[in-house]
Amino acid sequence: MAEQMEGVEATAPEATKVQTPQQLSESIIANFALLEKAVAQFDGRFTLRVLRSISSMRKTNHLAEALGHAITSLYASAPESSSKRFLESALKSSNASTNGHAPALSQDVDVLPESFVYLGVLAQVHLCDTESHAQGAAFSSAFVDKVREFNRRTLDSLAAKAYFYYHLFHEHLDPLPPSRQSPVTETRSKLLAALRSAVLRKDADTQAAVTVLLLRNYISTADITQADLLVAQTQFPANASNNQVCRYLYYLGRIRAIQLSYTAAHEHLTAATRKSPTNKLAAGFYQSATKLLVVVELLMGDIPDRAIFRQPFLERPLFPYLRLVQAVRVGDLQGFLRVLEEEAAHFRTDGTYTLILRLRQNVIKTGVRMLSLSYSRISLRDICLRLGVESEESAEYIVAKAIRDGVIEATLDHEHGFMESKQAGDVYATREPAEAFHDRIKACLSIHDECVMAMRYPMNKHRQELKSAQDAREREKELRDELADNDFEDADEGFEGL
Repeated sequence: MAEQMEGVEATAPEATKVQTPQQLSESIIANFALLEKAVAQFDGRFTLRVLRSISSMRKTNHLAEALGHAITSLYASAPESSSKRFLESALKSSNASTNGHAPALSQDVDVLPESFVYLGVLAQVHLCDTESHAQGAAFSSAFVDKVREFNRRTLDSLAAKAYFYYHLFHEHLDPLPPSRQSPVTETRSKLLAALRSAVLRKDADTQAAVTVLLLRNYISTADITQADLLVAQTQFPANASNNQVCRYLYYLGRIRAIQLSYTAAHEHLTAATRKSPTNKLAAGFYQSATKLLVVVELLMGDIPDRAIFRQPFLERPLFPYLRLVQAVRVGDLQGFLRVLEEEAAHFRTDGTYTLILRLRQNVIKTGVRMLSLSYSRISLRDICLRLGVESEESAEYIVAKAIRDGVIEATLDHEHGFMESKQAGDVYATREPAEAFHDRIKACLSIHDECVMAMRYPMNKHRQELKSAQDAREREKELRDELADNDFEDADEGFEGL
């Protein structure tokens, strides 16, 4: 699919029930009622139900026909509406607006903006599935301008989806990223304007989506400094959806890895893989995040767990990285260079090639560490032969740097030309096991806190509770008044009898 990221291994789609054009059109029209209900009750859960139905609709070949019937049904009272002509222009390839201009849109009184934006998103999905990228870019440019004019919280989820496809269409236009002349650079002004509006309007959905798109935009053209400034000067919404949080953490991890902040990158990527779904439909993102996480762990000097490479959705895509880990683990410099040469195309596709180039020094350090553990004393000549280094002088510099960096505990005898290892201490006598245990507990507690914060509740439910409580108090007051009146009537009847 077009939304898949770099390095994604496509998976077989699941079997779904085929819908006729009439049934699909009825499903789209039925979603109008859900959008009206979302506006009436100010409840975003109905809008999310509408968005979730798009994935099943796009698997049919009748989306354009059904969408045309739905547009005609929605604008039955206004057949000459400019909004209707605008939506229908996306379905006619012969009338595609390739110059980026679209008819002027006027707001229809009888049509909900949510229904208009929903049909526009479906039109974007149709253009994306038919790979009409030029037409989709022109349509989306005018469409997001119209969406930004509305200031309605019930439109937040739909607007976020509209900006996603707007950026996706421009990614596929020539010249492709990372060229600086790529059309993705032209989308930054609209995305930044949308981010400012979303922050002012407290639109968390659009703010999260646009922030992620801007980070993806900057990284695609290697503008890491601008991406870092965006992260530093903006605040990602705390109540963003889990999918957007995963993407944000992934791009943040990539930025930190490029900036040599491997510890921070490891934390972000670990959180992204933990939050990411691992089913068939979302396996692509999990693969990309895990690939980058493996490289970052190697750059930190750690060896990834072998169980990672045995997972069903990772075994085949991560096979080149398994070979890489095996070469780094034993400090085989020649094997590392061989894997790098054979799998260079794969690593470039995943966007990890430049990071893997940094591993050469790590391979040498690992080889020195293995030698220090295997031998109590070893000559520089043997180190030269085992590591594949050019001369004994280079081997001496490598060993000296490893001792200075704390990679190994050894002494270097320059006169006699050998390295002597020190006796290894008991690791359980240090704080390392306690720190590792503390990190695991901290991760579990943070997941628990995030799950509690991610619970969704109906919007303005407290107002309904206050209204019901006020009604109950009024009924109670009326009941007290009636009882008091009855008491007075009984008292009057008693006096009359006397």
